This record gives sequence, C-alpha cells and structure tokens, in this order.
Amino acid sequence: MYTHHQSYKTTGTPAANAKGALVMIHGRGGTAANIMSLSRELNVEGMAIYAPEATNNSWYPYSFMAPDEQNQPSLNSALLVIGGLVDQIIAGGIPADKIYFLGFSQGACLTLEYIARNARRFGGAVAFTGGLIGEKLRLEQYKGDFAGTPVLITTGTPDPHVPLTRVEKSVEILKQHNAQVSLKVYPGRPHTITQEEIDLANQFIFV
Repeated sequence: MYTHHQSYKTTGTPAANAKGALVMIHGRGGTAANIMSLSRELNVEGMAIYAPEATNNSWYPYSFMAPDEQNQPSLNSALLVIGGLVDQIIAGGIPADKIYFLGFSQGACLTLEYIARNARRFGGAVAFTGGLIGEKLRLEQYKGDFAGTPVLITTGTPDPHVPLTRVEKSVEILKQHNAQVSLKVYPGRPHTITQEEIDLANQFIFV
C-alpha cells in the first residue's frame, strides 16, 4: 500500500490574478501533465489550473468498487491531497464558489468522492466516467449542501470499469445534497473522453 505526497503541476493564470481555479485529477496510469493538457480545449481562460499527481500514477490500487480496506490508506491519502490543494487555493484568495473540478475515470471517481464528502457551493465539477467510491456507499460520509453547484457526469455503457448503476446512484446522492447534476450516457462508447463530452463540459460547467 502507498500514500501520496502533496505534488502538483500548475498552469494558466497566476492565482493572484485569476478569476477562478480548476483542479484536474488524472486517471489510473495517467499523469498531471496528461490531464492538464485537456485544459487547452476548455473555456478556462483566466483561471489558475492545478493538477495533483498520484504516487505510482494511481490514486488507489484496486477497483473503485473494491472493499474499502483494500484501497486504504491510499484513498484517504488521495482525498487529503485534494483537500489540501483546495485549502491552499482558498488561502491564496480564490473562494470555493470559484473552484472547479474535473477528472477522468479514477480521477472522476476521486472528484465525485471529494466533493460529496465536502459539499458546499463550488464553481462546478466534471466527472468523465466515474462514480462514488466503495463496495457499498456509506451515506453518512456525504455531508454538506452544494447549493446548486453544477455537476456534469458522462459515461459509456457498458463500461469495463464503471457500472452505469453506480453512476446513477451517485447522481441520486449528489442531487440529495442539492447539486444540479447533468448525466449523459453514451451506448457503446469506449473508455475515453470524446469531443462531444468536452463540448458538454464547456456548455454546462465552463460557461
């Protein structure tokens, strides 16, 4: 098992002059630089962009639906990395309601898990193929009020890693905490990010 260091790359507008911040979370086998390159296709001009990097290029070792103990302490460490980065952004002068999140696959799962455990009014969130984490979802872990935060979740079906049933349950939980969730399901789409999904992110979240 492994834990993570507070390591990230940054690009875009310097935080002191930025109109907001975007936290981009890579998937299993990905890198900070890899997910950050996607920002060039998003309407994020004027934002400070941060991409944390996982130890061993993986935020947790097993499936996001594995028994909880199999993914610890890596998962809790990953959540602390994201939380520490958010605290740093806020301390630098960018309020929570101007902070956005985007993740793909394992990074999408981590995005949703972090915001659901720390619900408040954020700028918005994009989860490209992901759901809340755990063999069984423990509802007592999900606290706070999104106060209408827009969240876009996209997925293929069937997906080799993320069952649609878990995505739909995640949408239901986020809505219970007053997130404004848009879900788009693509039959037969491979485990990737398509141009249409990027366009949806620009339409619903980065407006």
